Amino acid sequence: MSDTPSAPPPKDSTPSQPEPAAPATPPGAVPPVPPQHRAMASTGWPGGQRPHHPWGPPTPPSDSWLTRLRPAAPARATTATLIAIAATAFLSALLLGDGIGLNLMLVAAPAVLAASFAARTAGRRLRPWTLVWAIGGLALLGVPALRDAGWPTFLAIVSALVLTAFALHGGRGWPSMLFGPLGLIDSLGPGTTWAWRGLRDRADGSRGRWGPIVRTVGVAVALLVVFGALFAGADAAFADLLGSLIPDFSPAQVPVRLSFFLLGLFGAISLARTAAAPLRWDRMVIRPGRARARLEWAAPLIVLNLLFAAFNAVQLTVLFGGYDKVLEETGLTYSAYARQGFWQLLTATLLTLVVIGLALRWAPRAEPRDRTLVRAVLGTLCVLTLVVVASALRRMDLYVDAYGLTRLRISVAAMEIWLGLVILLIMAAGVFGARLLPRAVAASAAAAVLAFGLASPDAIVAERNVERYDRLGKIDVPYLEGLSADAVPALDRLPEPQRSCALMDIERRLRLDDGGWFATSWSEARARSILAERGIERSRVGCGGPSREEEYDPDADGDPYAP
Repeated sequence: MSDTPSAPPPKDSTPSQPEPAAPATPPGAVPPVPPQHRAMASTGWPGGQRPHHPWGPPTPPSDSWLTRLRPAAPARATTATLIAIAATAFLSALLLGDGIGLNLMLVAAPAVLAASFAARTAGRRLRPWTLVWAIGGLALLGVPALRDAGWPTFLAIVSALVLTAFALHGGRGWPSMLFGPLGLIDSLGPGTTWAWRGLRDRADGSRGRWGPIVRTVGVAVALLVVFGALFAGADAAFADLLGSLIPDFSPAQVPVRLSFFLLGLFGAISLARTAAAPLRWDRMVIRPGRARARLEWAAPLIVLNLLFAAFNAVQLTVLFGGYDKVLEETGLTYSAYARQGFWQLLTATLLTLVVIGLALRWAPRAEPRDRTLVRAVLGTLCVLTLVVVASALRRMDLYVDAYGLTRLRISVAAMEIWLGLVILLIMAAGVFGARLLPRAVAASAAAAVLAFGLASPDAIVAERNVERYDRLGKIDVPYLEGLSADAVPALDRLPEPQRSCALMDIERRLRLDDGGWFATSWSEARARSILAERGIERSRVGCGGPSREEEYDPDADGDPYAP
């Protein structure tokens, strides 16, 4: 502070004008709030702006990549969409829980309708690839209706969900193919709010129409329950028919039914919300890698090609009859040599795909000479990799001849075949362009899963083991007991007592399974028909072990994949 007294104002200075008086507030009215006070009340800070904190996290930009993925808010759910969602939930509670079969397609039908209604309300058009993904998903749901094995069924269900995500999101690039299924999970929370608001709007606008509908449905259900129970008690045949058509509603199953109801409800909501406003995965920009020098990227791949060529030369020598010499030099047995290299060759195939992807990211393609070099080097690597694939499959075939076919062996062999198909697609993309490569790879994976399920791997395993028994007299009956009903037609050709030993556990599982028509696959029905016609010997004499009739636990039945 200064000790100098302040000077008086000059006499000729203009006096300040008085501030205008605020307008009078009428009696009983709320006085207006000044603008600066309104801003402070809305944000909690003077001036309406929060001061910058130097140690706080940086403010995110308004236009982030996540913001670009987000669609606009969808229109409210229509009555048709809500009815389809409710039908999915009720059918899930009624039909799921007793097994897997035709019930998955019955539950999926109203869910698909809910998504279709929501997409039509949002103004989305049906495109060719959307139709391809939708048809593929429904075809994959036919695998549980036809086959009994659990592993192909699981793959088919997961693949059907992935194709459904493709159909709802659209898109053609790698982000859409890789991250599309995540959009279904992202739509679950917003979809619940979206469906509730639509239901509330419909209820507020049609309160007078819901009463008669509810009363009509209630009276119809009551009449069906009362008279159905009376007729079931009056005739045993009608009771059996009714029991096979209607699921079990015992009190112990209430938690299970409720769980499937919620699963169907939220699953249908997620599908419908995604159809109305999907994430825009194609807006995710993947920047190409910095182009490397020609020698920097091409020299390592040329060396790798030489290594592949040397290995394939040895493999071709072996494949054309050089086993005796190779086994003599290595000291391995015939089956040990076949088993030794399959997993390494499978890993080499996978790593080759990674190498091709990285090379395409860093290889220069600005000049025609660069593009020609990329095609030559990577095309040679793809051709040599196909020889590695053929060698791996040949080794697996030799190993199966020595030890028999199992689920694990047929599964990894199928995967190796699909990897070879992917390499062929990459070679085609190098010639015709890579615009359709993401969709082609996804479609090939779905087609492979569909073919794998329809081919019935359990039936193929049983068929190969029966043929091996006819040729060598060797068979692993304990392993065959764990197969599904798909294997019954092949195992039925075995002589006794091997036939009854292999079919005994399968027959017991089918006998104890009380699932309705909607939870029974075609393979199960066919197996029951074969076993009912020919029967089995229930004695364990000649099976190589004691009977397990008393100690059988259907819930503890495993799914062995040991090689």
